[in-house]
Amino acid sequence: MNSTSALRYLSTVSTSPTDPHTDRYARDPNGRAERFIRPLRDFLHQEASAGLLLVGAAIFALIWANSPWSGSYFDLWSIESGVEFNGHGIHLNLREWVNDLAMVLFFFVVGLEIKRELTEGELRDPRQAALPIIAAFGGMIVPATIFAVLNSGGDGSKGWGIPMATDIAIVMGVVALLGSRAPSWLKLFLLALAIVDDIGAILVIAIFYSEGVSFEWLSVAIGAVAVAAVIRNSVPWIGVYVALGALCWLGLHNAHVHPTLTGVAFGLLAPVTPRRRSGMIDADELAAKPDVRKAAAVSQQAKWTVSIVEWLEHRLHPWSAFLVVPVFALANAGIKIPASDLGSAMTNRVTWGVMLGLVVGKTIGITGATLLAVALKIGRLPEGVTPRYVLGAGALGGVGFTVSLFVTELAFGEEVVGTDARLGVLIGSFAAALIGSAIMIPGKVLDDRSMTGPVVDPDTDPAFNSSPRQSKID
Repeated sequence: MNSTSALRYLSTVSTSPTDPHTDRYARDPNGRAERFIRPLRDFLHQEASAGLLLVGAAIFALIWANSPWSGSYFDLWSIESGVEFNGHGIHLNLREWVNDLAMVLFFFVVGLEIKRELTEGELRDPRQAALPIIAAFGGMIVPATIFAVLNSGGDGSKGWGIPMATDIAIVMGVVALLGSRAPSWLKLFLLALAIVDDIGAILVIAIFYSEGVSFEWLSVAIGAVAVAAVIRNSVPWIGVYVALGALCWLGLHNAHVHPTLTGVAFGLLAPVTPRRRSGMIDADELAAKPDVRKAAAVSQQAKWTVSIVEWLEHRLHPWSAFLVVPVFALANAGIKIPASDLGSAMTNRVTWGVMLGLVVGKTIGITGATLLAVALKIGRLPEGVTPRYVLGAGALGGVGFTVSLFVTELAFGEEVVGTDARLGVLIGSFAAALIGSAIMIPGKVLDDRSMTGPVVDPDTDPAFNSSPRQSKID
């Protein structure tokens, strides 16, 4: 959402004068606070909370998988079910349904966020986006190279894509715990970096982790996406796109291309235009003669002025962050590690390739690429952001939980080497979070308002009053 539309989309809430986030509110004459809906800030706050839930789900899965009741854990995710139609069917176990179907929603939200950032967000301006884009490339190339060198010619050689991704949910949770010790620039930088990482991971999954492609079924999937692209501005009924998405998912599944790419494709297709045309609301009349009908009309009008991308992200991101991703962690983080096998796992090249890729590769790649871009004057750091914060951002970029586990599943499945890779993801991500936090803790950022923005007065700001007697919702 751009700054103008973000200011116009209001909801009335109650808050106290001592609220530490009062710069997010403007007060009316009765002392009530009107909260400005800011998609980026709301997204980051949800990611921070979801990151803590995700970590909790992963820890619970690990404890369950190594408890006396471990059999029930593996039996649960091995339950098979299927759908059949006209002699054709799809049969998957519960873990595969989570990874192949439920994760479509996660990747759909990723596609929406990429679309919003490219059109209205931090990646809109090439110069502003230069630093996180360059940093992301460094943060993908160096970890993949470290893993590939360590595992060249071995059984784990195809797992080079595992340490490339950054898990923004857990990272935002860590940043939230750091509080004022982390500058707001860090949140924006890591978010943009994670988005570019996601794009890279999606391309890697599509190109390198899809085998035996059936071009007949692939054409079905491409056709469904093409139809959606043609009708997206003329057909508003969401059911049509759900049906086309299901057809695309089926086509990709049968084409042996990972079907979660359906979510990315349809997320990128979502329009950034408002759901309805703008309207005029007589603010004085509404204040003089308020009633339920008029209030409902204003509320509905405000919702319609939000772009389709932002509306979908607002509605679906909580489901993705608080349900799909924690369930994914619960299904995939449960690694049975007998004490007798732990030593051998810790000497395995795959485990060390993932750990070093996430901890060392990400730190060197992100930090080195960022400082090089600054030295070459391709981009610049905000005032007060020292190389120490860049180093901390690079270390936190090594938290690669969700997508790293996802690529592990694609690369190794249920092979033993896959368990070694998952162990590397868990240890490496935990170590990266600790190291990044340790780098950040000595400092403290004072009066950092770049994420919150100034207090806006709706009585004087032109975004709220197009004339003395009318407020335009546009």
